[in-house]
Amino acid sequence: PPFPAALCTSINDVVCHGIPEEQVLQDGDILNVDVASIIDGYYGDCSCMVGIGSVSEEKKRLCRVTYESMMRAIAICKQGIPLCDIGKTITEYAEKNHYTVVENYVGHGLGIDFHEAPHVHHTINFDKTPLKSGMIFTIEPMINMGTKETKTLDDGWTVVTCDELPSAQFE
Repeated sequence: PPFPAALCTSINDVVCHGIPEEQVLQDGDILNVDVASIIDGYYGDCSCMVGIGSVSEEKKRLCRVTYESMMRAIAICKQGIPLCDIGKTITEYAEKNHYTVVENYVGHGLGIDFHEAPHVHHTINFDKTPLKSGMIFTIEPMINMGTKETKTLDDGWTVVTCDELPSAQFE
């Protein structure tokens, strides 16, 4: 079914696709806001993490490492590198910082459809597709404080960590 809201709001252990609701944000929460737009028939997609009030150093560090992993992946992007180098860069940095990377969800191409090729894995993979000038895609690592394992709630959308530890994502 279509997503039931205008944007995704993922709080603390919600990895992605959180549905906005009447829940009151609490001091110390971390929140991912994920917004897609359509302008002149072309899709855009972005997300960022925000801290609510006094956020613990643990959660701040998770958010910082997640952002840095995305930026490190963006920094290596140039014509000719294989897509798999993006996942390798993200995974190596996350694991060096003692975090795990969610495997079930990927970045994606953008254009006249919301999810186009290429699929951009954020974990170690073997996709040797070379980057070409003019490609447009998201890099959106989802990095967990604990296990990389996730589950989807009964609403069919909201994805959470299996160990209820925090997750962060930037796109």
